[in-house]
Amino acid sequence: MDETYDVVLLVERELTELDARQVVALHEGLDEPVSYHLLIPVEDAASKVQAALGSIARYELIPPMDATDAEALQRLNQDLVQQARAELDASVELLRATGRPADGRVTPDDPVRALAGEVDKHQAAEAIVLTAPHAVQEFFHLDWTSRARRVIGIPTLHLLEHETLDEQGGAGEGVSGV
Repeated sequence: MDETYDVVLLVERELTELDARQVVALHEGLDEPVSYHLLIPVEDAASKVQAALGSIARYELIPPMDATDAEALQRLNQDLVQQARAELDASVELLRATGRPADGRVTPDDPVRALAGEVDKHQAAEAIVLTAPHAVQEFFHLDWTSRARRVIGIPTLHLLEHETLDEQGGAGEGVSGV
């Protein structure tokens, strides 16, 4: 039986056709079959609401949320999980449409810890982190890719979502090394 080359992808949001084609193109010509395992983090609703309030007003204008409607937060959590699952399903289908096996899951856990768990679970040969540019986090090496490289011990590639590989080549963005 052939051994599979397992790749775990940590993605911020739903893949596009371009994203899926480019990910698969990275593994063209490998002798062993490639299998993809996607991971999409889903934020806790209370954290998301708190962050949104913090970005629109200072604490002097809007006090911190002490008493939040638990039902509303539960509905928001359900909506966030449902949205993440829909994005995951669409992304898995895009990879499968390229003829490659793919599966995935959503996680409420820290994205890098979840990535490390998936890498161990699948004994992955490679990890790919697909995100929008995060200049400040990347500069201070606090982004998912930098954190993952310190933790998982396998080649970890950072790609910018929704950009061609050529568009990612310049000015220190995009592909950030293996």
